[in-house]
Amino acid sequence: MALHLWGMENDNVPIPEPSPIDEIKLKPSQVIVLVEVYLPIYRDAIENQSVKKTLTIPQWLNKIAEENHVNFSQILQKALKEHLGINDRP
Repeated sequence: MALHLWGMENDNVPIPEPSPIDEIKLKPSQVIVLVEVYLPIYRDAIENQSVKKTLTIPQWLNKIAEENHVNFSQILQKALKEHLGINDRP
């Protein structure tokens, strides 16, 4: 539910108001289940999820970086933030 609501937010689709319980028509075998979603927790988790990227660098640079135990993901994140003028996560 949280992922769907987050997707609606990102697509600028209005999230509808919940239906009043007394206006919901049930069939004999159905029951009402209340679902509560606190979006800030899920929004933060979804937006901070890692995304895999493929990139290319010269062989000689890769060799030196690996010899020096470079964390490629960390370096790329730092360089992107610097390039974009981001001090911390927006």
